[in-house]
Amino acid sequence: MKVYRNLFESIISTENLFEAWDVFKRDKRNRPDVERFEKNIEQEVFNLSHELRTKTYWHGSYYAFLIRDPKLRNINKATVRDRVLHHAIFKILNPIFEPTFILTSFSCRIGKGTHKGVEYLANSLRAVSQNNIHSCFALKCDVRKFFDSIDHETLLGVLRRRILDEDTLWLLDNVINSYETGFTRERERERESKNAPKKGVPIGNLTSQLFANIYMNELDQFVKHELRVKYYARYTDDFVILSDDRAYLESLIPQIAGFLKTRLSLSLHPDKVFIRKYNQGIDFLGYVILPKHVRVRTQTRRRIFKKMRKQVVLFKNGIIGKPTLLGSLNSYLGVLSHADAYELSEDLKNQFWFWMND
Repeated sequence: MKVYRNLFESIISTENLFEAWDVFKRDKRNRPDVERFEKNIEQEVFNLSHELRTKTYWHGSYYAFLIRDPKLRNINKATVRDRVLHHAIFKILNPIFEPTFILTSFSCRIGKGTHKGVEYLANSLRAVSQNNIHSCFALKCDVRKFFDSIDHETLLGVLRRRILDEDTLWLLDNVINSYETGFTRERERERESKNAPKKGVPIGNLTSQLFANIYMNELDQFVKHELRVKYYARYTDDFVILSDDRAYLESLIPQIAGFLKTRLSLSLHPDKVFIRKYNQGIDFLGYVILPKHVRVRTQTRRRIFKKMRKQVVLFKNGIIGKPTLLGSLNSYLGVLSHADAYELSEDLKNQFWFWMND
């Protein structure tokens, strides 16, 4: 295993921080906190670099808010300077860890994504079933409260196996320990008194996407190289295993659950572990894959129409412009284009023009 030293200077250099700023600010420049930061950008970046070099930097607090996508999620947003640093860290660390990930890990990776994941799964289902001639089953699993349950020491332990740079590890420890699931002063005192582990990474951080892939890569390697599973796809904490043998898939569940518990302090969601036949439809990443077609999940379809209706209302109230509105429409049509959804696409376009002229 290749290890890396002397990464710290690459991360905290003003050149890297300015490049991180350029990436971060795209499509955010009209936001008040970003505008304030940009007014004094050179001094902000030089100050940040100095604080990091002298180790007087301390990650700031988070602004918490809720979104529904489609379930209710707690998002924690860091300050602009901290988010610029997240981009700087990501820029240096992602090329180190990206080559270690398996090909069928599809979350938050260049050239991957939901549509590639669905395409892989559809092709694999056809391969296992030999074009629906033989039986094919899918084991579908979901990790319970994944982001809230990531153990800080376990994550740092995985990072330490590849990074042998104490300064970089100091910085990663600073970022990772800047957040704790359900943090309160009372909980902190209780945790310290019981020596309980700190858990959780905030969904809103760019670094959290990388940390999630690094963390779950431990499971990926176990499934592929120890369990020797051939057909496996994962997106964040949602994963699918295919086989023509239902009993084989059933035998994998306790092995995977045991690995998650003992090695990663995670657990499978008790209500989201099931085995389905291919001809029943395999629900994955917003689509339902069937032998002869792919359809959009009912919940996804409802969410698309609901969000598009809201975008039209925002446009009519002058909150968003026409490019943003049409961009949303084209984005949703793009989602539908990956399924057999011609009539649904036409219905969305008709509804859009109806809402516009209502």
